Amino acid sequence: MSDIIDQAVVALNEKLAGADFDGTAKFDIEGEGAVMMDSTGARAADEEADVTLSADADTFREILEGELNATSAFMTGKLKVDGDMGMAMKLASVLA
Repeated sequence: MSDIIDQAVVALNEKLAGADFDGTAKFDIEGEGAVMMDSTGARAADEEADVTLSADADTFREILEGELNATSAFMTGKLKVDGDMGMAMKLASVLA
């Protein structure tokens, strides 16, 4: 497993702690792997999800660090969303 995935799991668990996120989401990081998120937190895995968000490692890092808004990343084509757009918006508010 890559260091980027390991760091993503830690960062996402911090953001998801205490959040009201009741669906499933997957971050697919190009060339690195995938991170699953659900009501129990984040973990390194590649499973079916309500929504899949795909981005390169730099874009993903910028979103996690608050340098880039997930909605802006989507609007500019840096972040691709496949699946339940409502779930993606709910996740974006958790990551903000």
